[in-house]
Amino acid sequence: MSEVRVLIVDDSSVMRKIVERSLRQAGLDSLLAYEASNGADALETLKSKPVDLILTDINMPSMDGLEFLRQLRSQDLAPGVPVVMITTEASLDRAKQALAAGAQYFIPKPFSIEQIRARVLPLLKTA
Repeated sequence: MSEVRVLIVDDSSVMRKIVERSLRQAGLDSLLAYEASNGADALETLKSKPVDLILTDINMPSMDGLEFLRQLRSQDLAPGVPVVMITTEASLDRAKQALAAGAQYFIPKPFSIEQIRARVLPLLKTA
């Protein structure tokens, strides 16, 4: 697989590193990871950096993940790029909101390498 450009959006720098490491452990050896600490920063990043995949939390300051996803779609910044929500918000209602806003998958924290391999990697093959 050629280099995969991923935007990881989470207000926790530790969690951003955990997600990046998990992607590598799941099989994405050639990974270029961009980071953003909230939705507003992520939108700015996407204006200058094309990506193949977006992984975002829901609960963040300034702009949460659901609003980020709505803005991402309304501004057409990353057309066709799959978005996966990785969050502690494990309620069915939040999962439905994320999917309705355009996320392809909703993965609750804590997550496993197998969940990343099963849910995220196939999105890269179809994108």
